[in-house]
Amino acid sequence: MGDKKLGFWLLTALVTGNMVGSAIFMLPQSLANVASPAGAMLAWLVTGFGVLMLALVFGQLSERKPNLIGGPPSYTRELFNNKTKLGQIMGFEISWGYWTSNSPGNAAVLITLIGYLTYFLPIIQSKQLMLSFGSFDLLLGNFLTFIISSAILWIIHFLMYRGTYQVSKINFVATVAKIIGFVFFIAVVLIIFQTQYLHPFVAEKIVKTGEHLGLYEQMNRGALLTLWAFIGIETAVWLSGRAKNLHDVKRATIVGLFISLAIYLLITIFAMGALPQQELMTADKPLVDVLTHIIGPTGSLVMATLGVLSMAGAAVGWILLSVEVPYQSAKLNLFPLWFVKENKNGAPIRAAWVTNGLTQVFLISTLSDSIANAFNTMIVIATLANLVPYLFAAVYSLVLTLKGESYEKASNTKRFTEGLIAALAAGYSIWVLKSGLTDLKTLGLGMLLILSGLIFVPLLPKIKSNHA
Repeated sequence: MGDKKLGFWLLTALVTGNMVGSAIFMLPQSLANVASPAGAMLAWLVTGFGVLMLALVFGQLSERKPNLIGGPPSYTRELFNNKTKLGQIMGFEISWGYWTSNSPGNAAVLITLIGYLTYFLPIIQSKQLMLSFGSFDLLLGNFLTFIISSAILWIIHFLMYRGTYQVSKINFVATVAKIIGFVFFIAVVLIIFQTQYLHPFVAEKIVKTGEHLGLYEQMNRGALLTLWAFIGIETAVWLSGRAKNLHDVKRATIVGLFISLAIYLLITIFAMGALPQQELMTADKPLVDVLTHIIGPTGSLVMATLGVLSMAGAAVGWILLSVEVPYQSAKLNLFPLWFVKENKNGAPIRAAWVTNGLTQVFLISTLSDSIANAFNTMIVIATLANLVPYLFAAVYSLVLTLKGESYEKASNTKRFTEGLIAALAAGYSIWVLKSGLTDLKTLGLGMLLILSGLIFVPLLPKIKSNHA
C-alpha cells in the first residue's frame, strides 16, 4: 500500500492523454469526407456537448456518492440494488465488458505507435518474406511490428511495478509534451490559414457511395466519428480509488475534456483552412501534409515525433487504466479477489500480468493481414462496449435525482438541473449506441463479449449481509 495518491494535475493529464491519441491525426481527413466545414464544426459541438453532459454526470456522482469509488461498476451495482446478487453481477459485467474491450484497444494504440516509428525505422514497412506456411505468410515488417510493440508493452508493464503514481508522472510528461506540440502545429498553421478553403462553409456533401448528405446528416455522421476521440473521458472516475481528493475527479474530468475539445476543434478547423477540401479528403496523413506544405520535409519529422509522443503517452495511460479496472473492481467485491494482490509499491501485479497478457494475444494480429481484418472488427465492438458504462452511470444519476436521494440538503433548482444533465447524458448515450449498433452482427458480437463474463460469476466473492 505504499503508492501515493493522484492529485488534480496527474488525473487531468491521464484524462487528456487518453483522449488525445491517434484520432487527432486522421479526423480532419475523415470529417472532410463526410461533412462541410459547418457540418464538421457542428459534429464537434454536438459531441462536445454530449460528452460534457457525461463528464458532469461523473462529477455529480463523485460528489453525491463519495463512498462509491471505482466509478461505473459501483454505480451499476447501486442501480440494480447493492444488496442483491443481481447488483453484484451487473457491476461485474460492466467491469468485465470495459476491461476485455480495452485489451484490443491497447493493442491498437501500440500498433499505431509503431506506425509513427516507421519514419525513423523504415525497415518496419519491409515486405520481405520471412516464412511461408500454407496460406500464412510472415513478412519482415509484420514481424518487427509484433516484436517492437510487444517490447513496448512489457516495458510499460514493468514500469508499473514502481506504482501507479510513478507511472502517472511519466504520462504527465508525455501529455504536456504533446499538448505543446499541438499548440505549435496550430501556431504554424496560422501562417497559411486561408478562409477561402472553408468555402462553401455550408454545402451539401456527396460521399463515395454517391449519397447526398445535408447539413443534419453531415453532423450526424461526423458526431459518430468525433465520439471515438473522447473515449477516455471516464479515466479519472475509474481511478477515483487512487485520487488524493474526490473533488479532483470532477475537476480533472471536465478540465481534461475542455483541453481535448479545444485541441481537436482547432486542429480540425485549421487543417481545413490550410489545404483545399479535395486535397484534404484524399490525404493519407493530413497533419503531415499540412506541415510539409508550410515548412517542407521537416514537417514529416515534426509530425512523426509528435505522433510517437502522443501514442506513447496514450499507451502508458490506457495500459495503466486497464490494469486498474479489475484491481479496483476486485476491491469492491465486483471481480474475483485474486486480482487484489499488490507489490510493495501498491502496484496491482496480478491484474497487470493478466491484462497485459491479453493485450499480447491481440498483438498477434500484426503477424497476418487476415488476422488483422478480424482484429479491426473487434476494435469496433470494443469501442461500443466502452459506451455501456456511460449509459448506466447516467441512468443511476437520473434515478438519484428522481428519488431525491442525497439531495436532502440541495435546492429544488440544483436537483432539477442535475436531473436534466443526467437525462441528457442518458439520451446521448442511447443515441450513440443505437447509431453505432445498426449492424446486427456487431450488436450480437458486442453482447457476446459482455455476456461471456457470466462464466466467471461463480468466482465472485459472496455478498456480505452488512455491505453498504
